[in-house]
Amino acid sequence: MANPFVGIVRIKELRERILFTSAMLIVFRIGAHIPIPGINVRVLTNYFRNLSQDGGNAIVNYLDFFAGGAFTNFSVFMLGIMPYISMSIIMQLLLIVFPRLKKISQEEGGKKKIQKYQRFGTVGICLVQSFVVTQYTQSIAPHVGGLEALLSIDFLAFSLIAMLTVTTGTMFLMWIGEQITKRGIGNGISILIFAGIVARIPSAILELGEWVQAGDSSRLVYSMLILAIFVAVVTLVVYEQQGQRKIPVNYAKRVVGRKMYGGAPNAFIPFKINPSGVIPVIFASSILTLPMQLLSGIDVGWVNALESALRPDRIMYNVLYVLLIVFFAYFYTQVSLNPTEISKQIRENGGSIPGIRSDRMEEYLTKILNRIVLPGSLYLAAIAILPTIYMAIFSFPSSVSYVLGGTSLLIMVGVDLDTMSQIDGYLKEHNYGGLTKKGRLKGRNL
Repeated sequence: MANPFVGIVRIKELRERILFTSAMLIVFRIGAHIPIPGINVRVLTNYFRNLSQDGGNAIVNYLDFFAGGAFTNFSVFMLGIMPYISMSIIMQLLLIVFPRLKKISQEEGGKKKIQKYQRFGTVGICLVQSFVVTQYTQSIAPHVGGLEALLSIDFLAFSLIAMLTVTTGTMFLMWIGEQITKRGIGNGISILIFAGIVARIPSAILELGEWVQAGDSSRLVYSMLILAIFVAVVTLVVYEQQGQRKIPVNYAKRVVGRKMYGGAPNAFIPFKINPSGVIPVIFASSILTLPMQLLSGIDVGWVNALESALRPDRIMYNVLYVLLIVFFAYFYTQVSLNPTEISKQIRENGGSIPGIRSDRMEEYLTKILNRIVLPGSLYLAAIAILPTIYMAIFSFPSSVSYVLGGTSLLIMVGVDLDTMSQIDGYLKEHNYGGLTKKGRLKGRNL
């Protein structure tokens, strides 16, 4: 069997796709270090360094982690791709609430119209969030000697430039994500989030080393324990992502012309334990990130109290996080695996599920999906709140906690598995072995 890594180099299309994806990620990482015009980078760097030494700001650390360090750099990519994801969620909900909008999406060319509306909505969200960023700049100013020290231009001019450049940066990232999906490997948006998380790993490792050296021997023991938990959780996540529930389907034989169709042996519908993958986690993070950014720029008593309650290390945030993950797990599963549509397709192709009457098929599939989705979503939620547990029990640095558990771990494993599956498919098309020993990424039948 040919070496799969040799195959990656020899297969022209696969090689070009990987190189294109790598080039786009390099552009993304360069952009994460290009600051907004008019900001004093040296003053800003000193401020965030001092803030980190004092324990940091939970919201800033959270936003910066998923932006790959772009937020504290005040770069043109500081909002990341999250505004686009937020608008995607809003659009999905609008399609359900407004039948007219759903009808438009089903018409010829309707998907392009919906994508157009989604892009316009993303611009609107970016403008609002970028305005909040300018207000956050004002809150930093008193700690660094005033706006004169932080900005090299007038504040009004800076606000306009910041809103324009940051919005443009997010729209450019959205374009990069679309190009990666079309001409590269993997889902472009997920790959960008993945790259932002991975970019923070080296600094997190350094911070962990400094944290261990600054304390007693117990910190080393805690670190070893957390690393062991990390390995165990990664193993469980891989197992869960690959797990399947196979629903057997029998298809009647039928003759069309001179060919016979149907009657396929061992036909089945594969339902994953977690059909929506890491989508619920990404959606939940995006939904909670939006109000955190908006509230952080408003200096009002009750707003500050709400903003404090919604910090990632607070109970209210984690309760909402768990509820949103469960909600989006059910929501996305119903959108992508609609039991009514699946049952309709089975009937139209002359199929049936053994032991289940045709008119009870939807009910049976819904029951199966509900049994799968609930434990799968709770499992995702339990892993997602691991960073909060690490910080509360072991006083772990936030950047280290986010790497070793929670949303980042789920995204990294999920995106990695999806990308490997795509590469595996290209290799098999050209008679190369897969990326695993047996030449295939196996799903576990449960």
